[in-house]
Amino acid sequence: MKLDRFYPIFENADWIERLVPLGIKLVQLRMKDAPHEVVREHIRRAKVVCGRCDCTLIINDYWPLAIEEGCDYIHLGQEDLEGADIAAIRAAKLRLGISTHDKAELRRAMELAPDYIALGPIYPTILKKMKWHEQGISKLTTWRDLIGDTPLIAIGGMSIDRAPGAFDAGADVVAAVTDITLNDSPENRVHAWLAATR
Repeated sequence: MKLDRFYPIFENADWIERLVPLGIKLVQLRMKDAPHEVVREHIRRAKVVCGRCDCTLIINDYWPLAIEEGCDYIHLGQEDLEGADIAAIRAAKLRLGISTHDKAELRRAMELAPDYIALGPIYPTILKKMKWHEQGISKLTTWRDLIGDTPLIAIGGMSIDRAPGAFDAGADVVAAVTDITLNDSPENRVHAWLAATR
């Protein structure tokens, strides 16, 4: 399955309902520390709009809920892998994306035959406090050589201006978070991203 080159990540279904209809074809629902029933409600709402708009929905972290709700795709960070039942995830035929930051994490991730690998933060990010400093564009090229045909996603501090450099360095997909949600006009920003990545 080929992934769209533009991959916005939103913290709730409100954003997904608002922006996916503009033409987004790949989106992540990334809710942190929310009660499971709240997450379930947002997954269900996100599934409805993504189904209507032919958009691939990826659920961050909550793999048991993703299985229960019949989702197609999950994303796991390295810390999420610790408690994840990979056999159950595979049995449910969920596709799997995994975050990586160094070669040890990449080796661990590739052993699970993921459907994509994410590398970040490429640039400094305000999204969350991380022990990892910016990775830089050149590391995308290193990862590209190491992972072969596995799709590679660049995340962290990404903007429309920085996207071409990430693609040139070997990324297949660029993820955006605060570049959209903190913009004065998220709708206009999404349109600009779509124009720049299609």
